[in-house]
Amino acid sequence: MKKKIKKLTDSEKQVLNLLWDSEEPLTSTEIVNLCTNRTWKPSYIHIMINSLLSKEMIQIDGFKKTTKNYARTFKASMSRDEWNLLQVKQEQKSNSKTLSNLFATLVEEETNPELLDKLSEILDHRKKELCEQGHWSEFSPHENDQNNE
Repeated sequence: MKKKIKKLTDSEKQVLNLLWDSEEPLTSTEIVNLCTNRTWKPSYIHIMINSLLSKEMIQIDGFKKTTKNYARTFKASMSRDEWNLLQVKQEQKSNSKTLSNLFATLVEEETNPELLDKLSEILDHRKKELCEQGHWSEFSPHENDQNNE
C-alpha cells in the first residue's frame, strides 16, 4: 500500500476509531449517536465525513433504510493496524532508525516465547522471499544461531 499519511483532527480520529470498533458500516446518525464523548456538534458530522472521504480514510459502503429514507453507510478504508503502520513509516522518513528502534524495543520487552518464535519465523520467511527475488544474498535460517554455537 503506497499511501501517504493524512493529517487528521482529533474529531476525525474519533470517528475513525468508532468505525474501526464497529462490526458493520455506520450511517452519519449512528456515528453521532455512538460518539458519546464527542467534543463536536452533531451538525459537524457531515463536514467530517466529507473530509475523511476526501482524505480517502473512509469510503461509502452502501445504504441503510432509516425511517422513510435511505442513508449512506461508511466504513474505514484501511484497518487500524494499516493506519498505525503508515504512521510509523511516515515517522521513519524523518528518522531512518525509527522502525528498527521500535521493532527492537518491542522484541526486547516481549516475554512470550511463542510470539518470539513466530516473529523469528516471519523474519526468516521474509529474508527467504527477498533472497529468491534477488534482493538478498545467500540466506540460511538462523545462520547467526549456528555461528554462535
